[in-house]
Amino acid sequence: MRRVVRGFWGPRRESPAQLAGRWKAMLDALPGLLPVAGPGQDWAWIRHRASGRPAPLVPGTEELRAELQADHDSPQTSDGAGLHLAATPAPGWEVDLTGRGGAESEYLIQALVLAVVSPDGAEVPEAALLALVADVWQPDIGDVTDDDLLDALEDDAGYGVGDPCVGRLGYLSPGRAAQAPDGVGAVRKELTGPGVLLDLAPPGDTGAAVDAYLKLREAGALEPLPRPMDRALF
Repeated sequence: MRRVVRGFWGPRRESPAQLAGRWKAMLDALPGLLPVAGPGQDWAWIRHRASGRPAPLVPGTEELRAELQADHDSPQTSDGAGLHLAATPAPGWEVDLTGRGGAESEYLIQALVLAVVSPDGAEVPEAALLALVADVWQPDIGDVTDDDLLDALEDDAGYGVGDPCVGRLGYLSPGRAAQAPDGVGAVRKELTGPGVLLDLAPPGDTGAAVDAYLKLREAGALEPLPRPMDRALF
């Protein structure tokens, strides 16, 4: 099964060194949440670029900073800095991380997207993964989705790519959480920082997820950041 854990935010100026700290925290935590190769096992990460061959990357702070600095300085990069990393920690498992931050664009949403492919029946701690994204990246909004759920949101709720979204799990920054109506989703306790993590629907129940999405959108909790954007959070 493939699921996607996402976080999105607006303009937030950060240096490659600051972004490297966020990436390091993310990469350090993942093997403990997904101990598919055995507890304490290091993962072999592969760095992908728009041009050139994939190459191994040791996820140390300096190595990450150097990669982010190179992307920041590239003539192909208009703003901020990003990475695309992938790992295959065990047979049947694939982990893919794509993210870009540090940008000040008034029109470009920044994001961290974690895709996890697991064997059928494997337990994946989706709430803990979304909490990790929320605590490390401090996004404006985040969610856990899969292809079937995104299709249902598009077909049944009019969701469009780029719209603020929640899936079967959703993260709302404090400003968005203040707009959420009572009784939509159960608040979970995994977060160490601000904001709210909501359990909106069980896996496979696309109807409940669509219903929660519609109620949150109607209440104003899923309004886009105003354009031009002047802040990272709603």
